[in-house]
Amino acid sequence: MNRRQMLAVSAALPASLASPLASPAIAQTFDRPFRLVVPFAPGGTSDILGRILAPELTRLLGQNVVVENRSGAAGNLGAQLVAQSNPDGQAILLIDTGVLATAPSLYTRLPFDPSKDLAPVNLLIYAPYILAVHPSVPARNAAELVAYAKANPNRINVANSGVGAANHLTSLMLAGHWGAEVTQVPYRGGAAALSAVTGGEAQLIVNGATATAPFVKDGRLRGIAVSGPRRFADLPDLPTFTELGWPAGDSGTWQGALVQGATPAPIIARLDQAFRAALAVPDVARRMAELGAEVRAIGPAEFRTWLATETETWGQVVRANNVRLD
Repeated sequence: MNRRQMLAVSAALPASLASPLASPAIAQTFDRPFRLVVPFAPGGTSDILGRILAPELTRLLGQNVVVENRSGAAGNLGAQLVAQSNPDGQAILLIDTGVLATAPSLYTRLPFDPSKDLAPVNLLIYAPYILAVHPSVPARNAAELVAYAKANPNRINVANSGVGAANHLTSLMLAGHWGAEVTQVPYRGGAAALSAVTGGEAQLIVNGATATAPFVKDGRLRGIAVSGPRRFADLPDLPTFTELGWPAGDSGTWQGALVQGATPAPIIARLDQAFRAALAVPDVARRMAELGAEVRAIGPAEFRTWLATETETWGQVVRANNVRLD
């Protein structure tokens, strides 16, 4: 099974998963509230997703699910917190999986091993990247942007959510393909990067559509192109990277849930079912669609295989661009 086949999972989940009473596994109780750890500041894709899912997970699991923002170290601080938590499933990491896929190549030593100290629960959603610029940039389409970037070396500051983040690596690949010199500026998460571009501190961003589309729609940013297999429904005039002949056509933000690596399989299965059921709730599915996200609910085993493939793929990009953090 190739990567695209494995991820071609329909958002239309079985009806039995839509009810908290349908599965005995979900009906079993936990003994205290859950911490849904988002390793970035409020306002980014992971945070938005967590706050949409938390009320439904609370209903399904029978305990409060509280979003806890633990930003720092490009997402690794929150990941480490969960990796070193009790193996009881009550601390859940909700993260852009690109952080876990790139970290082993970016750091000589990590305080945790993503492949051993974190156990996949479910790959939840995929949202394409939007490449957008500040309205002051004199480019209204892809061709004009490339021409401007090539004619003005290092005049474009590219905001990213941290050195080695998937959107940072994607923008490196794009600039290399364009033959343009740009200045990469790391921020503490996607929300801070968005704020920098909307405020004119930086001029370009490649970021998840879930968080970025509202700024394009209201004119605070000018959309140029999108990643993913098709055009973004709410911004149909923006061509895809693939249409433009650009690399990283399947890049984007892949949001997943993980728990401490030694968490027992039955607990992981219960959490997997709860996330699937939450994503199948009609209002949640509607909000996901409005934000440009596609449900990609695959179980723990498939998620682990997918993450191993992504780690190798992004590792090659990191090494090719000589990106290091220590």
